[in-house]
Amino acid sequence: MTPETRYTTSGGVSIAYQVLGEGALDLLVVPGWVSNLEATWEDPDLEHFYRRLAEFSRLILFDKRGTGLSDRVAELPSLEVRMDDVRAVLDAVGSKRSALCGWSEGGPMCALFAATYPRRTSALIMVGSYPRMMATPGYEFGRTQEQLDAFLAEIERDWGGPVGIEARAPSRLDDEGFRQRWARYLRMSASPTAAATLLRMNCQVDVRDVLPSIRVPTLILHSVNDRALPVQASRYMAERIPGAKYIELQGIDHLPYLSDSEIITGAIEEFLTGMRHHDVDDRVLATVPRWADENVLVG
Repeated sequence: MTPETRYTTSGGVSIAYQVLGEGALDLLVVPGWVSNLEATWEDPDLEHFYRRLAEFSRLILFDKRGTGLSDRVAELPSLEVRMDDVRAVLDAVGSKRSALCGWSEGGPMCALFAATYPRRTSALIMVGSYPRMMATPGYEFGRTQEQLDAFLAEIERDWGGPVGIEARAPSRLDDEGFRQRWARYLRMSASPTAAATLLRMNCQVDVRDVLPSIRVPTLILHSVNDRALPVQASRYMAERIPGAKYIELQGIDHLPYLSDSEIITGAIEEFLTGMRHHDVDDRVLATVPRWADENVLVG
C-alpha cells in the first residue's frame, strides 16, 4: 500500500511527508534535486529501494520545499532554511533522534544538519553526494560554469521529457518504460522554472567548512563510474569527516536505486544495525586508492 501523505509546517511553508516501516531506529531520507512522494510509488525500482530501507527502520520521507507535494516558494531558499524543514518533519513524526540519509543534492543538507544538531542525529549517510557542486581553487573537480549553463539550457529546452537521464541512469537509456517514468517523475516534482531555480540554489551550496566538525557516525558511498557527480567529491568528504567509513561502488548509475541498489541498502543496514539480512556479492577489488585508509571497501 502507498504510505499516507501528511503535512507539517516550517516557517509558514507546508511540507509533505510519509512514514513507513516499524523498525527500532528512525531513518530520514533527503532526496536529490527534485522529488514527488506520490510519484515515488509509481517506480518499481524506487519503491523497492525504499521498502528495503523500511525493513529495518521507521523510514521518513518528505518533499523539500519547492518540490513535489510541498509548497512552491517564490524566493530561493537557503540551505539553512531547508535544513529547518528536516527538523520540522522530525518533530511532526515524534522523532527525537534519527539517522539521516541524503543522496545527491540531499547530502549537503544532511551534513549541515548533523553538524548543527548532533544530539538529534544518530548517524549520517551520504550517497553519490558532494560538499560543493561548483569548481573552485582547491576543489577543481566540481562542475564548471559552462557545464551548468548547458544543463540549464537543457532544462529550458527539454523539460517534460527524461531530462538528465544520460548521466543519472545510463543503464536504462534504452528502457522506454523507465524513460517515461523518469520524465513523469520530473514533471510531477517541479516545473521547469522551479527545477532551474533549485539547481542554481544547489550550485551555491558549500559545506566544506563544516565537515571536520561532524561528530556522528558517518557512511559515504559513491560509484567510481558516476557521470553526474565525480567520485572525487565523496573522497574529499571522507578525508575530512572524522572517522567516516567510505565505500566505493562499481555501478554505472547515479540514482542509488538502480545498479547499486542492493549493495547500498545492504551497506546502510549493516552500518546502522550491525548486520545485513540480504546476501550481496560485494565484488571486493584487490586495489585501493593510495590516499585511502583501511576502512575503504571497493565493491
